[in-house]
Amino acid sequence: MHFHRMNHGTSRRAELFSRLIRSIVRCRIAGCLAAGLLAALAGCGTLPTIVPDMELRPHRPVQLEGAFGPLTSRQSKAILDRLKSGGEETSIFDRHLALQQGIPGIPLVVGNKVVLLQDGPATFQAMLTAIRDAKDHINMETYTIEDDEVGNRFADALIEKQAQGVQVNLIYDSVGAINAPKAFFKRLTDSGIRVLEFNPINPLTAKKGWNVNHRDHRKLLIVDGQSAFLGGINISSVYSGGSYAQRSSVRPEATAPWRDTHMQVDGPVVAEFQKLFLATWEKQKGEPLAPRNYLPQLSNQGKEVVRAIGSSPDEPYSLIYATLLSAISSAVTSVNLTNAYFVPDPQLLAALKDAAQRGVDVKLILPSYSDSWMVFHVGRSFYEELLGAGVKIYERRGALLHAKTALIDGVWSTIGSTNLDWRSFLHNDEVNAVILGQDFGAQMQAMFETDLASSNPIVLEQWEQRSISLRLKELAARLWQRAL
Repeated sequence: MHFHRMNHGTSRRAELFSRLIRSIVRCRIAGCLAAGLLAALAGCGTLPTIVPDMELRPHRPVQLEGAFGPLTSRQSKAILDRLKSGGEETSIFDRHLALQQGIPGIPLVVGNKVVLLQDGPATFQAMLTAIRDAKDHINMETYTIEDDEVGNRFADALIEKQAQGVQVNLIYDSVGAINAPKAFFKRLTDSGIRVLEFNPINPLTAKKGWNVNHRDHRKLLIVDGQSAFLGGINISSVYSGGSYAQRSSVRPEATAPWRDTHMQVDGPVVAEFQKLFLATWEKQKGEPLAPRNYLPQLSNQGKEVVRAIGSSPDEPYSLIYATLLSAISSAVTSVNLTNAYFVPDPQLLAALKDAAQRGVDVKLILPSYSDSWMVFHVGRSFYEELLGAGVKIYERRGALLHAKTALIDGVWSTIGSTNLDWRSFLHNDEVNAVILGQDFGAQMQAMFETDLASSNPIVLEQWEQRSISLRLKELAARLWQRAL
């Protein structure tokens, strides 16, 4: 009797605690006010000082990897000569290639096919097609999955494949998927799908050690260990509409489409993304995965050189942060950044200003409105300083911008889940792909120009005349920047 009373009391306290956390999180200030408050109580994290000279490794020949392991020096040189042959400024490519070579432990992998995916409709169609064609397994990792039309389309497709004998493994973030009821996930588990809740907000159900500030912000789908999808798109109906249909109009925030970018990659680098998924499953102490061919022998599918970069607060520092900072600091001609949540730390701010002041054409496309007003206003609080240094800033109109992409010097591209804020660099698991080469860079440039045509330039003289109320909002939001 005493045991049952204690057990009931413990369960009751856990439920009350869980409800409290959930009620705070539903307020969603910059993704997770609860995490921000707890971070403030626990003490703010600090980003490491990154010396942006990772590209200065001139004495070591670049080593590439392919489907069957490391390439010979002659094979590597032939591929690099082909990649450089498309443009006049080959020294720019050399600088960024050396930068990537300077990052330890993550291979540069050749032989990949990369498809650029813009917005929800095209991305969901490609992902569902790959799911329907799966033969062995499906591994999905997502920050948000909703119990809505899109979420149930994916749930139905995954359940159907599980019934056909294809093993489905799903990781979802406890905060990101907070609005999805337990019944939604029970339907998945009842079908045989292995489901893992990343870092549950209820501390009594945490398996790895409780830290509500640590979130899995990755969006990663791997099919049969051969195709990978990643970028900024969650499994949610907010992405159902495309963002280019009404380019010249400003739509109400509540009905505006979401503008986002994703990618599909086929080829040897998929194994690196698979390893990231499997490592997360193991660190979160998920139940043993059903035996499947998770790391099949992969063949060359294209000509792209790709690096898979995962970051986690478990690591000494964010490799994505260090890579991006070094790429910006190495820029020669242009830096084009498109990002949903812009809360730069002092080093990123300095890198952008320094690049502009040495003559690099630095352009930022940022939201004109956001689902997080605090992040929106703290980002705007940096405009005057950046504009004064020569950085060009544009705000995307007619759509809620959620993309996280970068193109530097036309040859260094990245697509992924990482925002330009403290949360992504310090507290989240994130995943990005870095693609080297001018062919894919040209596609990224065309996409950037299209977004630029749907954006309003921010002019310093006009910005300096903004209202007192906007300035007060910026000041208030700035106080929270490390917790956002």
